Amino acid sequence: MSTGEDAIDRELANTAQLASPSYRLAALDEDFLLGDSMRGVRFLLEFAKADEALRAWGVRSTIVVFGSARVGETGDGNHPGWYAAAREFGRIASERGGAILSNGKPRDNVIATGGGPGIMEAANRGASDVGAPSIGFNITLPHEQFPNPYSTPELTFRFHYFGMRKMHLAMRANALVVFPGGFGTLDELFEILTLRQTGKSPAIPVVLFDEAYWRSVINFDAMVAEGMVAAEDLNLFKFAENAEGVWQCLLDGGLEPGKDIG
Repeated sequence: MSTGEDAIDRELANTAQLASPSYRLAALDEDFLLGDSMRGVRFLLEFAKADEALRAWGVRSTIVVFGSARVGETGDGNHPGWYAAAREFGRIASERGGAILSNGKPRDNVIATGGGPGIMEAANRGASDVGAPSIGFNITLPHEQFPNPYSTPELTFRFHYFGMRKMHLAMRANALVVFPGGFGTLDELFEILTLRQTGKSPAIPVVLFDEAYWRSVINFDAMVAEGMVAAEDLNLFKFAENAEGVWQCLLDGGLEPGKDIG
């Protein structure tokens, strides 16, 4: 047999080995990376990717804005005035909070939302109106959520794990502003209130927009009357009726523009 034929035989002899999934580089093996054993690694990747981008942009602290994805700007959905107020608040917070910088110092009180439409879009849009960066922490859902066009592209993230998304929403938050919303908004609200109640997060101000809405969907006083929460727990949040009122509540609650209070 010739030398050339020997080489061909050797190549054919290890074809199965070369094709085996075990021979793939681990970092390039999608089946391995998406397997159950690598769930912890995927958590780490979701943390590190967003954290690296936020550091690169100098984002030190945020103001998190929650609210319904179903609130439209004009006519579609309920209460279009909520959209306008969220947009105005995004503008006010971005202008006064320390998000707009050109001197290389850390950015503070940068607007951060869930990245989708409705109230989230409005808050990101308000920041965009004044040339400020803002963050969109999107989540992969069965019915795909698409990012709104107003979050800063380099700060528009997508998560698979709700838990890691919640961590990023909470870990830099100097304040939380919650506009009317449904199950998702309630989930995020009570997550932060629980962290505040148990002392697991800094004493950040929490403001609920439109007191009538919130009192109609949650009977806070009944929770106190039934002994489910302490009366002083209701001091963990305040109510406001307009964008300027929200900003004032945050200042009254200890928010320091341009400084990290966490």
